[in-house]
Amino acid sequence: MNPISALTGRGAEGIALPAPLDFRALRLPRSPNTCLAAPPGLHPSAHLAAPALPLDPDALFARIERAAAAMPRTHLLARWPDRRQAQWVARTPLMNWPDVIAAEAVAVGGGASLFLYSRSLFGWSDLGANRRRVEAWLSAIERE
Repeated sequence: MNPISALTGRGAEGIALPAPLDFRALRLPRSPNTCLAAPPGLHPSAHLAAPALPLDPDALFARIERAAAAMPRTHLLARWPDRRQAQWVARTPLMNWPDVIAAEAVAVGGGASLFLYSRSLFGWSDLGANRRRVEAWLSAIERE
């Protein structure tokens, strides 16, 4: 990723195409500019617990994609439907800073839950922006 093109790009422009994440093996950085929601017990460092919903994982993945499409300044970066995983770029309104959000729907005891990870690509602190984003996405996904 070229930092200049990442900062001057629009939408997902300038952001390198990612590989899918292995959420269970994900090691969170020491910086406070990330937030991970995970199904209870599936990630030891998760900041938030993702709810279990009475859906199959494919239906939850479709719900995640609809919620993401409704988020402001959020653009699809990559998707892997066979894994029920996708990643998006969200840009801040004033400075155009790019953050990356990754989500994956997974089966859990009789329903589905999700991993949802938002992280800043630049800087150390985000003043809680990624946590607020994850909370907003979880609310939107649950409301639908």
